[in-house]
Amino acid sequence: MEAGCFDALASDLRAVLRIAFGHRAEPTAAIIDSRTLRSTPESGSRAGYDGAKRKKGSKLHMAVDTLGHLLALHVTPASRDERTEAGRLAATIQDATDESIELAYVDQGYTGEKPAGAARTQGITLEVVRLPEAKRGFVLLPRRWVVE
Repeated sequence: MEAGCFDALASDLRAVLRIAFGHRAEPTAAIIDSRTLRSTPESGSRAGYDGAKRKKGSKLHMAVDTLGHLLALHVTPASRDERTEAGRLAATIQDATDESIELAYVDQGYTGEKPAGAARTQGITLEVVRLPEAKRGFVLLPRRWVVE
C-alpha cells in the first residue's frame, strides 16, 4: 500500500475497462455521494452521529466515474457534513485521474458556495441533480444512479 502498487493497479484496470467500453482512458466526469454505515464496537472514535439519517456510525464519501469505477473514498465520522468533505474529495479525485475531471454530479447535500468553491479550486464544476418535486416511491435520478 505504501509503495502505491494497489493504486497503480486500480488505475490501470479502470483505464483498461473504460477503453474496452469505448471511452477515453481517463474520465472527465464523476459522481460524488456519501452514505452512513452503522457503527460496531470496533469503530471506536471513528463513529459519529448523523442527525439526518438518525444513525451512529461512519460516513463513506465516495466518487465514481460514469461507468461506476471507484475514483476516491474517504471514511469519516458520520457527523461530518458532505459540504466540508467536497474539497478534500475533489483533490483526491484529481490526483487519481491526473486532473482529468471537469464535472461532478452531486446530490442536494453538496449545495452552496462552500462545496462549489472548494471543488472549483480543484478544477471541478459541481452539478446538483435535484429530486423531482412530486416524488412518489423510488425515483431513478439521471447520472447519480451510478454511484448507488
